Amino acid sequence: MDIQFRRAIRQFARSLRETSDLLRQRSPERRDVVTIFLRWTYLRAVFHRGYVLTSGLYFVVNAHLFASQIVFLGTVMSATLVLTDIPTGVWADALGRKWPLVIGHLFLAAGMVMTGVVTAFPLILVTQVLWAVGWAFLTGADVAWITDELDQPQRIARVLTASARWDLVGGATGMIAFGVLGWTTGLATAIVVSGVGMALLGLFVAAQFTERIFRPTREKRWHTSLSIVRLGVSLVRRDHEILLVCVATMLINGASMAAWLFPKQLVHLGFPSDPVLWYTAVGICSSAAGVVALHIVQARIDGVGVARRMYALACFIGVLGLLVLAEAPDALIGGAGVLLASGIVFNVTRTVSVIWVNERTSSSVRATVRSFLDQAEAIGEICGGFTLAVIAGATGMSITLLTSAALMAFTGTMVALSRANRASPGSR
Repeated sequence: MDIQFRRAIRQFARSLRETSDLLRQRSPERRDVVTIFLRWTYLRAVFHRGYVLTSGLYFVVNAHLFASQIVFLGTVMSATLVLTDIPTGVWADALGRKWPLVIGHLFLAAGMVMTGVVTAFPLILVTQVLWAVGWAFLTGADVAWITDELDQPQRIARVLTASARWDLVGGATGMIAFGVLGWTTGLATAIVVSGVGMALLGLFVAAQFTERIFRPTREKRWHTSLSIVRLGVSLVRRDHEILLVCVATMLINGASMAAWLFPKQLVHLGFPSDPVLWYTAVGICSSAAGVVALHIVQARIDGVGVARRMYALACFIGVLGLLVLAEAPDALIGGAGVLLASGIVFNVTRTVSVIWVNERTSSSVRATVRSFLDQAEAIGEICGGFTLAVIAGATGMSITLLTSAALMAFTGTMVALSRANRASPGSR
């Protein structure tokens, strides 16, 4: 384990050096855009992952929610995303990318702060609805903003992969900071502090983000919005690679709803009397595994068929992780399963899918098409959440995890056998 930890640290350092090289290759104006975006990604991950860590334990330790209730929370969040993703994506394509990001931070902050002061299940549901609305404003607008402002299509995949790595580094920082804060002051305090930090980050976006390239719609905004939706739908229907990614995303996110049970399963397997620090350690190790995996992705993402193979391989690694967690005899082995599932499959599949879809869309519908991808995530989470909630209530956590593993295996097989992403870009 010590050797693996040192290797992970070296990969962190190498990733940081490569990101620095990436920044130095740009003009000062473009370098500022990338720097701001990576800083924002890092800080958002600090507060987001700190919140996810502490709230996941808060639901179990403080609110005493049942397994079915925990999964239902994720399902309600996904239903909210289905209703809000398209309107927020169209807003970003028609009127601008910056202010949806600011508004999203405010919704996120409201949901996060409220989580730390309530324990009743109906009120916790409200907090997750607020959080989901905020996330809908962010997703799509963030990638569309950096793609337009950078204005270098041949390099955007590297920037997005670097952003995903910084997201993991920020996540590790957030888990350490808020794990310690939750341990010393209480989970509720840590959750509230993470929400305040997210609100302040929204002010950072308002002050630092610019829109030099994007030109908002000035006339017939309602007609233009409908046209954007139609163009986005047409592109998804015609492009079999985007359609494949959306279907795979729906399935993989249905399976990923089992992640809501990871803290409860580890506590059940015998986490020590103070689970906050131990679950924090598992989360940090998962982030290190994700950084290593994304380093491999970044080095090879432009190759023919790499996106498809990487996606499929990540799914099969996730199957192994879920099987280990479901059948683990103790918390240590169970933690290894969480490391594989959370560290590799969820990070790699999401990053690859965003890059894969982004490179096949134009600026006029970029945020809208990304919102379709987010809707696929949400629909998968709704269907998977309801299914896994019923299974969890009827059979328990182990069978639920095994069911999730089976769905993930099917997704990996479907992507691996697909004809998509087998030709070079020039032959498309």
